[in-house]
Amino acid sequence: MITKFRALQNHAGFIRYFKNTSWMMAEHFLRIISGFFVGVWVARYLGPEQFGLLSYVVAFTAIFGSIAKLGLDSVIVRELVNHPEQRDIYLGTAFRLKVLGAFIVMSVMVAIVPFTSNDGRTNLFIFIIAAGLIFQSFEVVEFYFQSQVRAKIVSTCKVIQLSLSSLIKIYLVLTEAELICFVLIVVFDAFALAVSYAIAYKISKNRIFYKYFDPNIAKQLLKASWPLIFAAFFALIYMRIDQIMIKEMLGEYEVGIYSAAIRLGEAFYFIPMLITISLFPAIVKAKQQGEELYKQRLQQLYNLMFWLAFVIALLMSFLSDRLIVLLFGTPYHEAGQILMVHVWASIFVFWGVASQRWLFVENLQILTLISTASGAVVNLLLNYTLIPVFGVMGAAYATLISYAVAGYFMYFMFAKSRENFYMMSNSIFLLRKRK
Repeated sequence: MITKFRALQNHAGFIRYFKNTSWMMAEHFLRIISGFFVGVWVARYLGPEQFGLLSYVVAFTAIFGSIAKLGLDSVIVRELVNHPEQRDIYLGTAFRLKVLGAFIVMSVMVAIVPFTSNDGRTNLFIFIIAAGLIFQSFEVVEFYFQSQVRAKIVSTCKVIQLSLSSLIKIYLVLTEAELICFVLIVVFDAFALAVSYAIAYKISKNRIFYKYFDPNIAKQLLKASWPLIFAAFFALIYMRIDQIMIKEMLGEYEVGIYSAAIRLGEAFYFIPMLITISLFPAIVKAKQQGEELYKQRLQQLYNLMFWLAFVIALLMSFLSDRLIVLLFGTPYHEAGQILMVHVWASIFVFWGVASQRWLFVENLQILTLISTASGAVVNLLLNYTLIPVFGVMGAAYATLISYAVAGYFMYFMFAKSRENFYMMSNSIFLLRKRK
């Protein structure tokens, strides 16, 4: 073991990828910690009604923002790896497609917003945040650095943006700023990240790519990315439609209460991502060594995911009321009951993150789209049915059931994924394989 470890220390490729992954994990962890504590402070300051309005406009814009991305994220990274000599053409084409996508989405929003129950101020906030969609076109620079295994640059840009954003939010709270200032900071975040990307790309002595565009490559990219466009859209519907429907059916105050609960309930969702990043390469290697070892390692991963999520959900259920009041304050005390239900969805989220990697290894990505779309439809229907009856708690029940459908029961519906369903089921009883 020591010999192997020393060999890895001297392996240039391993060191390069290890450092690359470490930078990504460190930045992601810092973003979660900072975002959570600063976000809680902002929520305490704004109060349930204003925080609910802010959460609503962010969720509303995010759903459309997922379409503006055009599903190009992973596609462009793959193409840059496979065709590094055409870097400028691919980056320029993807950049222009994203800019076009942003303008199309904003046009669609202009047509849709009048049919909501929003007042003029709410619509103004929506369009202010929507303007930031243009800046997310600069994400193509991040994809370039990803293809070069240079996460340090990307992580540095994100940490700079995160630091500026956090400091400004703290300043706004201390100076008792108006709600519109917190809306503007959402746009500033997108702008600051775009500027840092542009500076990083220029410092790396790369040529300007904005002027390049190839219609044939544009068609090729869109042909490869269209399933991902729908998958991203359904994923945002799946995760954020509850806030929008609560606003339409109940009001902004209820959105604030619900948003506080889900912010705490989702605080642990980074754990399965970090675990799979660390463990899944070993599972893929196990598949090369034999199917039995591969399934054994995968079962162990599902076991770990279930019991981690179970323990977290159990503890949070007992502590939900106290944690909500401690972190968000007495005005949010109703969120404790919502958190008590919502937190159990983490079991299906933890399983889901692991199973997504399994789908990739087995080349069954189409099931990702099917399961996500199913979860979105179930969530939409249940929210429509349960919110009028149970209020905000109805949204919590809808989330729990829809997450279970998408992250667990859908795998039973298809022969190719049924064994994965059995492995997740076996993890409840710590079984090694289905008997």
